[in-house]
Amino acid sequence: MSKRGHKPGHRPGKSPASRPRFWGRHPVTAALANPERVIRKMWGTREALSALGAVPPTIPVTIADVADLARLVPGDAPHQGLVIEVDPLEDIWLGDLLAQGAGADDRRPLVVLDQVTDPHNVGAVLRSAAAFGALGIVTQDRHAPPESGALARAASGTLETVPWVRVVNLARALEEMAEATYWRIGLTGAGTATLAESLGAPKVALVLGAEGEGMRANTEAHCDALARLPISDQVESLNVSNAAAIALYAVATA
Repeated sequence: MSKRGHKPGHRPGKSPASRPRFWGRHPVTAALANPERVIRKMWGTREALSALGAVPPTIPVTIADVADLARLVPGDAPHQGLVIEVDPLEDIWLGDLLAQGAGADDRRPLVVLDQVTDPHNVGAVLRSAAAFGALGIVTQDRHAPPESGALARAASGTLETVPWVRVVNLARALEEMAEATYWRIGLTGAGTATLAESLGAPKVALVLGAEGEGMRANTEAHCDALARLPISDQVESLNVSNAAAIALYAVATA
């Protein structure tokens, strides 16, 4: 079974300096609605807090003006009057995620990202995964971004709802997916077949590499098929988050 580096349900204590801060209405309201999310602090303008409604009494809330909030987040971050400091979510094991999709009629796809490190891309993939009903996303532990305000903003609340599994060894994780009867399709411009031609299996895992570099050779070797999107010759490749959205749409409409 592919695991993170420590037991499920346990995360070593995080210092306040390492806790991410989320900002903006969608990330904050989604975090508040997620019973698995621990929110340590909240800052907000009177107007934004009033529109937010009741906040659990266990969360310390500080009323702040716009200038104060701007100092809590990266420059020009669209905080919309709300900032929270949170603990990262607890780890999820791949085996547990695969068990959730084990039903014979469960056709929810998996999205596997090979060394995609840009938080905006991963956040956008999470949003597309939610939009098209994916079972979850799988990334490496070391070569993927941590939870952050930029990632949560790009995910527009779906960081709280789409399962995200981090694994130590991606090749071993792909083997585990094969054992769970997932047909592993690696998306690459060098694929001889189109994605549409490669679909057909009930359970699909879409594997995407970083923009430019693409999938590593060992990752490609653990795919059942290599497929391409039918894009024009005028464009060398698509952004990985755009490619993921198109691929998820293709699976949903197949």
